[in-house]
Amino acid sequence: MDVFTREKYRNIILESLKYCQKEKGLKIHAYVIMSNHIHLVISKGFHIDISDILRDFKKYTSEAIIKSIQENVVESRKEWMLWMFQRAGQKNARNKKFQFWQQHNHPILLDTSIKLRQRLDS
Repeated sequence: MDVFTREKYRNIILESLKYCQKEKGLKIHAYVIMSNHIHLVISKGFHIDISDILRDFKKYTSEAIIKSIQENVVESRKEWMLWMFQRAGQKNARNKKFQFWQQHNHPILLDTSIKLRQRLDS
């Protein structure tokens, strides 16, 4: 669903990423917010596991975006969006009501040392 076409909802993502950087040691190397999902190139600092950071990020942003949709009086797709999130949530026993994010991530380990060595050898 193209939630992130609205600036209001994109801003929730951006503010949460800033919080995770400041408070949880998340390092953001690159990101893109697409209309219906996001891509992150991230690493971590401190002692917090990156899966814990992503779990907290997804939990907070899903609740904040759902609340923002519910309270947005000018959101033309409000009823449909909430219905879709609720319908998806009913299919997942791990949810209480709504399913905003997919349960899984698609992590890919990036080996930047190869490119760095190639640049240094040039």
